[in-house]
Formats: sequence, C-alpha cells, structure tokens
Amino acid sequence: MGTVTVKLVVVIMMTVGLMVEGSRAISLCDMNDEGLEACKPSVTQPDPVDPTPQCCEALKGANLTCLCSYKNSMLLPSLGIDPTLAMGLPAKCSLDMPSDC
Repeated sequence: MGTVTVKLVVVIMMTVGLMVEGSRAISLCDMNDEGLEACKPSVTQPDPVDPTPQCCEALKGANLTCLCSYKNSMLLPSLGIDPTLAMGLPAKCSLDMPSDC
C-alpha cells in the first residue's frame, strides 16, 4: 500500500470517527445532552424518580413550548422518554408549562 493510500485511509477513519462522536451529542429544545441525561431517570418507566436539582436547572433553560410540540411525537419514546412523565416534569420543578401545551 502506498504512502498516499495509507494517509487517505487514516484521514477517512478520522473523519468517520468525528462524525460518529458528533452524532452522539443530542440537543432538544435548548436542552443539551447533559440536561437530558440529568432528567432521563425522571421520565423513564417503570420506576421514574423525582427530578434532581441538575435536571430542574436544565429544564429552566429549556424551550418548554418546543418540548410541548413533542408530546404526541414518536421522538420521545424513541429516546426512552415517557411523554406523559415528560409533560409533568416542569410542574415537579416548579415551572409553568405554556398555556397552549
């Protein structure tokens, strides 16, 4: 294998690695991956727990109107999130949901 071919293979492998790593980061309605992970135990069946202070802090910065738009979507269940629990989470963090939710 020539030097140029080896370099090309290395560049391709690095590019694919960066793409995979970048795809792991999830952002949903202004909640980053850390915020979603902090809240996940509170919105996951069968034994949801009360939200942590970290979860509530992340939820304070979230776009709740945007989150409401996902309540009937298959996106939340595909992430392992129970939509009913997710819609009740702001109240548990003493936050008001938008009136049109």
